[in-house]
Amino acid sequence: MSTQANAKPSLQGVKIRTRKGVQKATAKFEPTVFRDAFIAVLSSATPGNLDEISAKLDAAGNTLEYRRYAETLFEILIVGRLLAPGGTFLEDGTPSSPFSIFQAQDDLASIKKHVDVFHKLMRRYKYLQRGFEDTLMNLLQHINKFTTEDTNKLALATGLFCSSGLATLSVLSVLFKEHLVKEGLSLQFVTTVFKTCLLDQSVDQFGLNLSKAGMSERLLDFFPPNKRDEESFARHFAAEDMKLLVTFQTKKQLFLRKETIVEHVKTLLEEGKIPECIAFLKTESKDIGLTEAEFIPLVWAGMMASVDWGTRVDQIDNQILKQVQQHSKLLAAFCTSPKTEIALLQTMQVNFYEDARFIKQFRAVTQLLYKNDVLSESAILYWAEKGSKTQGRTVFMKQMDPFIHWLKNASDEEEEDEEDDE
Repeated sequence: MSTQANAKPSLQGVKIRTRKGVQKATAKFEPTVFRDAFIAVLSSATPGNLDEISAKLDAAGNTLEYRRYAETLFEILIVGRLLAPGGTFLEDGTPSSPFSIFQAQDDLASIKKHVDVFHKLMRRYKYLQRGFEDTLMNLLQHINKFTTEDTNKLALATGLFCSSGLATLSVLSVLFKEHLVKEGLSLQFVTTVFKTCLLDQSVDQFGLNLSKAGMSERLLDFFPPNKRDEESFARHFAAEDMKLLVTFQTKKQLFLRKETIVEHVKTLLEEGKIPECIAFLKTESKDIGLTEAEFIPLVWAGMMASVDWGTRVDQIDNQILKQVQQHSKLLAAFCTSPKTEIALLQTMQVNFYEDARFIKQFRAVTQLLYKNDVLSESAILYWAEKGSKTQGRTVFMKQMDPFIHWLKNASDEEEEDEEDDE
């Protein structure tokens, strides 16, 4: 058989187009080529005219591959040049960009004007968001390679990026690197970032953003190991005129401590270790610095958490009475004043209102605690008259009416008996 006979058929005169995926795969990734073209765009604007620079950047997105070279783009806009592996500047004779954060004056007003260029660019090209955060995180881990002045400019810009929503505070997570923390660079950097954020945000909003970024529980990790304590935190940020942040941290640590106490009470009660639980709580109540009235809600929360309430609804009524009976001594140990008794009633009221499974048992639980000498008559009457919370007040008052009426009558009868004895 001839070779000609074995030849595969072909379409004559038909141009076969390469698939887009194949074209992309064969195209070279050349950040230096993009850099040169991008810097040429920036150089074509009038020096110092940021509005013109923004217009040039807007137009250049139609011809330059912003999506593909997002990290190269932002390296140039932030530090003015490309970085080599390790964080040093790439030395290939190419001049730095005429516009960058590092080219700004080292003051907040100048940095704000430069950051505004980023806002305009990213409003126009929203797909740059991810590349921007990735680039920013990469740069932050190399702050030890920059000058003190450039690092401060970057910190100011980062604070503005985060407070305005261009970036999240999670970019700061790279500053937990041991060598940056040990040298004090991380603390210095985040101090400037935090101070800048708090110029535009309330401490509550800032705290919420810290929580969203998973940073609120790790603030001490920015401190060198030998200064990683609450006292050093308070001293440092108070000296930086950031007392509101100190207050936020104190509240956060107290909240975490309370959570730990509740969880430990839950564990001890699940194991039936009531005496050990009382001893633990006695120690904690002294250390934590809370009044008895502030502490009793933790005891109640731990008790309620120690029970699996996933049982059938028709069994919950008996179950809660059983638990209160079993742990009355625990509650009584931390309920030694009328003020604390009222605090316990308020805690129960909110708890039962928020979990409708228990709402019908409020009076029964209150009566049981009265019978077991955890709650006094005077505390219950004060709660009914002016000590109750707003949550479910109408429902609970209606439910408690018969018991309140009984207490008042019993009190009147006792007074009459005392008068007769006299």
